[in-house]
Amino acid sequence: MKRRSGWIKPLLMVAAPLVVTAVGFGIGQRHFPTADAKETYPSLKLFSDVLEMVEKNYIDEITTQKLIENAIDGMVKGLDPHSGLLTPDELEELQIDTRGEFSGVGIQISMKDQFVTVIAPIDDTPAHRAGVKAGDRIIKVDDVAVKDLRNAVKMIRGPRGSTVTITVLRQVSEQPLEIEIVRDTIPLVSVRSAVLQPGYGYIRITNFNDDTATRLAKELAVVESGDTPVKGLILDLRDNPGGLLDQSVKVADLFLEEGVIVSMKGRLPQSEKEYNAKKQSQDRHYPMVVLINGGSASASEIVAGALKDQKRALILGTASFGKGSVQNVANLRDGYGLKLTIARYYTPNGESIQAKGIEPDIVIEPVDADTGPNPSEKTRQRLTEKDLENHLGPEDKPGKTPEKSDKKGNDDEPVSGGTLSVEKLKADNQVTRALEILMGYNLLRHS
Repeated sequence: MKRRSGWIKPLLMVAAPLVVTAVGFGIGQRHFPTADAKETYPSLKLFSDVLEMVEKNYIDEITTQKLIENAIDGMVKGLDPHSGLLTPDELEELQIDTRGEFSGVGIQISMKDQFVTVIAPIDDTPAHRAGVKAGDRIIKVDDVAVKDLRNAVKMIRGPRGSTVTITVLRQVSEQPLEIEIVRDTIPLVSVRSAVLQPGYGYIRITNFNDDTATRLAKELAVVESGDTPVKGLILDLRDNPGGLLDQSVKVADLFLEEGVIVSMKGRLPQSEKEYNAKKQSQDRHYPMVVLINGGSASASEIVAGALKDQKRALILGTASFGKGSVQNVANLRDGYGLKLTIARYYTPNGESIQAKGIEPDIVIEPVDADTGPNPSEKTRQRLTEKDLENHLGPEDKPGKTPEKSDKKGNDDEPVSGGTLSVEKLKADNQVTRALEILMGYNLLRHS
């Protein structure tokens, strides 16, 4: 990841999940208004007094560094669920999230109801093949009890070829299930495509990393180079937790010729920016359907919102996650980082999706071909932005919820390689419905 002026390339995160490229402010520059000294210094004295008392009297010995680290983290996380202090290890993991590859099992996890919960297994990864399901509550890793998200991530990750056993609670099972998984390298391939039938393409974007727009352009070229001209395209953003803002803008721009893609508004002038579409060399006037669900967040919502408001695509599925805030990540001393929310973003129509999400034009719940309605969408309560403690409101009023929820996290990067199965795609009722809509549109247009 490129570094400049003490800043990591900023990241628009969906709860860890899940990163902006145009907004930044340097350490040491006085860009933040400071509180009046009459208020600040007495408060710092209070902090110093508490620090000294804890150091001297707490039941166990604890280092000053750890206490201050906890204090900073608590101060920032009390603002909203996406701000926080990053330890050197966490900062390194954040960089991995947008490039490279690493060893793991391939799941997105979060704290929900005080359980480490699977948000979604990543396609074509060891966890997916082993049968891990969205909504599974992980209670043990290698027979060691799990209560903390951060430790769960460390325990689940490991060298390629090694084995890890996770014990999960599942709604449809009365007894805990033990699932043995062989770790593997999780490549960071974020875009895959298929031709469902002549003239109708399908592209899935699983997250927005450093080269997503470039990969998408290549996959579009493959779809568009077929013997039959493209009559319609399905863009699948389901369970895509987000990623880099600049990539979401470039992705949307591949399908738009003009107009606003997304705008940002923050407290400071440098946090405000508007991104506009530019005319592309390749004309893409074919109809599109974009698939979203409750796992579509952040950068995914930017793309869906832009294509919806610009009337470039029909949105199908269920309401998205609702993360409409922008974070910058600063390098601090000693390898630490600070992830801080600096702005809200708005769709071309000026709508904030923060804690609201993108509403689909056509609501279609997922249905499993064998069991009917998919428990991962209907039976299980999805974690959304408005469920997070201290979540920001759609404008300038912070939201409060009594339930304590943590942000999403990944034991692995939410992207993977692998070949898409057209047969499986056609068994997906949302994909099938999108294909029917595209075919029906073309039939009516040429009748």
